[in-house]
Parts: sequence; structure tokens; C-alpha cells
Amino acid sequence: MNGDVAAKPLHWVSSSKRDIKAMPADVRRTFGFALWRAQRGGRHRRAKVLKGFGGSSVLEVVEDHQGNTYRAVYTVRFARVVFVLHVFQKKSTKGIKTAKHIIDVIRGRMSMAEKMYEEWCAKQDAKKED
Repeated sequence: MNGDVAAKPLHWVSSSKRDIKAMPADVRRTFGFALWRAQRGGRHRRAKVLKGFGGSSVLEVVEDHQGNTYRAVYTVRFARVVFVLHVFQKKSTKGIKTAKHIIDVIRGRMSMAEKMYEEWCAKQDAKKED
């Protein structure tokens, strides 16, 4: 990871920013550092590809804290922005697999991110023309 690389903006989809603020401080620090790395083109050591999204553009960071498991899901699919799609405490006691309803939420938020990205790019490009 090159320290000279300009950081991509970080955009929050739906309740993800509010949700990360509700996490314990240690979890927020881990997720924050992972997102900082993603903004600069790197990958946190705990970040792994979230299966089911066709490629390596949707990642999750898993953090355990005081017997609870927390996850942050983000995408680096877009060239100019990193989107935080979902932040949550894992409630299931049935293994490590992400529950279908959570995957559905992430898919919906990915669609939202696509629209947000198009709008954001249009605004940025319009600013350059002025």
C-alpha cells in the first residue's frame, strides 16, 4: 500500500454509519482502520471476500469483542469511492455463515450504492466543468 495514494471518499449506505457508532469502541477502531486501508487501496488483515457477490469487490471485516461477533461489510467495486454497505452484530449461533436475510440486506444496499455512485460521479464531473 502506497502512502502517497490519494484516499477515496468513504460513503455510508442506509443505517451503516449510525450502526458503526453503536459498536463498542474497540470494534469501531478495528473497522475504522480497515476502512481507512480500503480508502487507500489496501486491505486490512481481517478483511475477507464476502462470498456470493461474484468476485472480490465486496469484503467483510469480522471482529470479536467480549463474546460477541461484529461485522462490517464494504465494497471497493467503484473506482472513485468506497461504500460501507452494512455494519451489524452477528446474532446467529449456527456457525460462521452469514444469514440469508443479511445477504439480502447487503444486496439491496449494493443496489443503492450503485445509484449513489452514479449520482455522486455526475455531481463531481459537473463541478469539474464549472
